[in-house]
Amino acid sequence: MAAHYYTVTWDQLHRDARALAWRLIEKAPFAGIVAISRGGLIPAAIIARELECRLVESVCVVTYDEEAKGEPAVTKAPVAAGDGTGFLIVDDLVDTGATARVVRGLLPKAHFATVYAKPAGRAMVDTFITEVSQDTWILFPWDTEPQFVAPLARRNGG
Repeated sequence: MAAHYYTVTWDQLHRDARALAWRLIEKAPFAGIVAISRGGLIPAAIIARELECRLVESVCVVTYDEEAKGEPAVTKAPVAAGDGTGFLIVDDLVDTGATARVVRGLLPKAHFATVYAKPAGRAMVDTFITEVSQDTWILFPWDTEPQFVAPLARRNGG
């Protein structure tokens, strides 16, 4: 289990993905975007819209099962992106860099951007917006749902 949890709302994710697009605009235009599935799909869609990029490819890499981490396995290659020349890779988060290393191996000439970065994987990406500590587990909006929480006074026996 992670030591800390950081909850990202839909609004915050949208703002952070737009901030990433703003940072990337000077490097545009890109021939296309490669979204790392699944976490990079939504940020990639937002960035594609902001950069007016119509070609969106995906690469599917399986690394996590809930919070248990395994060896990355590519289940769908980004065929349309070739060696990555002119392409932008987008993911939600770089953690240890394991997934990033695999994708960089497939697309060595692409620019790699993530919305969030942890210290262990930060060097694997070219551009990111927010750094979080290595012991923080980010709860993305697609992983959570709003629910009732009892007032503090009730939880403390009051």
